[in-house]
Amino acid sequence: MDKKIIGIDLGGTTVKFAIMTLDGEIQQKWSIETNILDEGSHIVPDIIDSINHHLNLYGMKAEDFLGIGMGTPGSVDREQGTVIGAYNLNWTTVQPIRQQIEEGTGIQFTLDNDANVAALGERWKGAGENNPDVVFITLGTGVGGGIVADGNLLHGVAGSAGEVGHITVDPHGFECTCGKRGCLETVSSATGVVRVARHLAEEYAGDSELKKRLDDGQDITSKDVFELAEEDDQFALMVVDKVCFYLGLACGNLGNTLNPSSIVLGGGVSAAGEFLRSRVENYFNEFTFPQVRESTKIKLAELGNGAGVIGAGSLALQFAE
Repeated sequence: MDKKIIGIDLGGTTVKFAIMTLDGEIQQKWSIETNILDEGSHIVPDIIDSINHHLNLYGMKAEDFLGIGMGTPGSVDREQGTVIGAYNLNWTTVQPIRQQIEEGTGIQFTLDNDANVAALGERWKGAGENNPDVVFITLGTGVGGGIVADGNLLHGVAGSAGEVGHITVDPHGFECTCGKRGCLETVSSATGVVRVARHLAEEYAGDSELKKRLDDGQDITSKDVFELAEEDDQFALMVVDKVCFYLGLACGNLGNTLNPSSIVLGGGVSAAGEFLRSRVENYFNEFTFPQVRESTKIKLAELGNGAGVIGAGSLALQFAE
């Protein structure tokens, strides 16, 4: 029987699991709730129990598996197999995850940061088409990313490579939670889009449903902004243009520096689809030199929520080497 791999995508509300072939084909998948009570002390035991329960259910044994890979929030020490500072999991102290999972399941285990892992998934089985050079940007509550160069995920000396959300796109812009100003995350995340809308609304005098809702003090989302822009709301179009300018600028800088085959846009904001992609591409073309413009493509992610488990599973392929 061919060996299998297990991918785990650990999130603040759910833990997703998948049993896959070495080619990344998902054969079984399931999920459990993330129990963050008692400083997140139940999370790893729950993961171990769930794996063992499902292997039992499918009549499988530890030796049927090459390894387990997991994507997790927080600061990851890949050498030690530990995580610290995953605040949405209530993990404030060092968690010896690899040791616990290997002891609990008898299967080799490795882990990485969740944005990096999603990048691996999208590169392997999604829009990246398994090309060795791919940049992935996830536009969610924040802006994260991952860079694959020459087939290797880049980590940097402090594990901070691929933090595209902190590329400066406006030196005099909004303050970021990281402590500096004008980060991409402050203007192109889901909350950033709304922040740009509020900021621009102060000076906009024309007729606009979006402007009206903001002036009325209604809660709006980035989805509302893009939907109104697609309906030709002039102010919403202005906001989207500004957001895409910033994204195109960041992508242009990444393209000029790394020249990947593709820069893949994923996460909630990317649900705006071609409406977003084409505008980002227009600015990307403006900010790149000819060889990059002609060879690097701006694409939309294809795997959605599946990128995490697939990418996590691919981490376990290292055990085959």
